[in-house]
Amino acid sequence: MKKNSRYYTIALPIIIVLAILVAYQYGYLAVKAEMTSLKEREVTRMGTLQRYVNLIADRPSIEKRLEALREKRTTEMTQIIDAQTMSIAAAALQDVVKTSITTRGGSIASERVEKPDDLGKLKIITISVDAVLPDTRALSDVLFTLETHTPYLVIRELDTRVRNFRDPRELMVKLRISALTGGK
Repeated sequence: MKKNSRYYTIALPIIIVLAILVAYQYGYLAVKAEMTSLKEREVTRMGTLQRYVNLIADRPSIEKRLEALREKRTTEMTQIIDAQTMSIAAAALQDVVKTSITTRGGSIASERVEKPDDLGKLKIITISVDAVLPDTRALSDVLFTLETHTPYLVIRELDTRVRNFRDPRELMVKLRISALTGGK
């Protein structure tokens, strides 16, 4: 029996030490790791909450910037020909040019719509116009009207010739005019 009691006296402290190590390893350290993880999540969530609070506090300034951008967009949209299709935009451009020429006493000999160029979300529409103008003053007025027109028009090409050399009043004018559109 003394032999068993000697084993018990040696084994019992070893079992107790091993039990304490197992409890420390799987109990205390696991709980400590879980607590650290919970604190990290809490810090992360508090940071996210603070960002949301800051965004909510900045809402009036964000709305003001948004409204300013909307106003800027509407003013910039007045600078392009607003049409649903490319053909409608080209017709509107032809109408502006035709009106400008005919109100100055000129006449249109021919009009052509060229293939549109791609410019990202916008398209460049170009028309060619052959016209007859009574004199250089009418040509000057037409050019001034086209250059100062809103939506903006760009005269890409201008070719002017005298129709009759003996009576140099009437001018044959070839214009190539472009404008921006948002059409599809």
